[in-house]
Amino acid sequence: MALGNGSFMTQFILLGLTDQPDLQLPLFFLFLVMYMATVMGNLSLIILIGLSSHLHTPMYFFLFNLSFIDLCYSSVFTPKMLINIITKKIISYIGCMTQLYFFSFFGISECYVLTSMAYDCYYSPLLYNIAMSPKVCSSLMLGSYLMAVLDATTLITCMLRLTCDADTISHYLCDIYPLLQLSCTSTHILELEVFIMGGINIIVTSLTIFVSYGLILTNILHISSTEGRSKAFSTCSSHIIAVFLFFGSSAFMYLKPSSVSVDDGKISSVFYTNVVPMMNPLIYSLRNKDVKLALSKTLRMGKFRSEIMSVHMVTGQGDSV
Repeated sequence: MALGNGSFMTQFILLGLTDQPDLQLPLFFLFLVMYMATVMGNLSLIILIGLSSHLHTPMYFFLFNLSFIDLCYSSVFTPKMLINIITKKIISYIGCMTQLYFFSFFGISECYVLTSMAYDCYYSPLLYNIAMSPKVCSSLMLGSYLMAVLDATTLITCMLRLTCDADTISHYLCDIYPLLQLSCTSTHILELEVFIMGGINIIVTSLTIFVSYGLILTNILHISSTEGRSKAFSTCSSHIIAVFLFFGSSAFMYLKPSSVSVDDGKISSVFYTNVVPMMNPLIYSLRNKDVKLALSKTLRMGKFRSEIMSVHMVTGQGDSV
């Protein structure tokens, strides 16, 4: 991103979520706790799915990838965000463009993984083995990552061509619209490209997800058991809330009218950058009997191994005496 006088930008100043000094420390601890919960929750789910053979199914294959994406997604900007709260709010030009690229890559990947999960939930047991074969699951994930690479590369290529005459970003991360505000040339074409990409990645995927869940809810209404309907509604409602938070806040930020300021978008961005990655492991695992069973088996196996190790240590000491 070149300056108007022909020199090049070397660093930016990130203003953060707020400029009020009294809120800096509470925000630091709030986002630190959220980040720790995000890392622990998603990392635990990744390890649990990897270790438990009976969780090696299409549903948990997608959930494994979702947890991996959420872990990486939040790690792209949260550590830098926490550092900037307590020290100088500076990020290098290369660091800013790198952050924007991976932020876009993992965010777009999540859109398509959530769509794949909704597609997975739609099929009945009779067609499930055919529709969700390992080849289909791998193709869906490969397609998700390829779309993310294509869109993120296109976006960062366009951003690198911008020229600017300011170095202060009114945000806590290097995002598209805050960077566009720094440009000293027309950004109408790029804004149109962002709108089109956002429409494809947000509107098309979210509509696909809600249509899928709508069909699932229709099938749930035909369940004769009241208890069965209640459990199914409870599971689907929690999934829909997570999807709505992610896509709703993303749409407000990237498909907003020009009259909405970036400062208003900062609040909504907290939901899809911090809240949703923290909530996903809880929503998709706490009410899941398979995950609870796998966790209890893993804990019992760990306890059994530790007891065996203790016996071997004691036996070894006895032999040496």
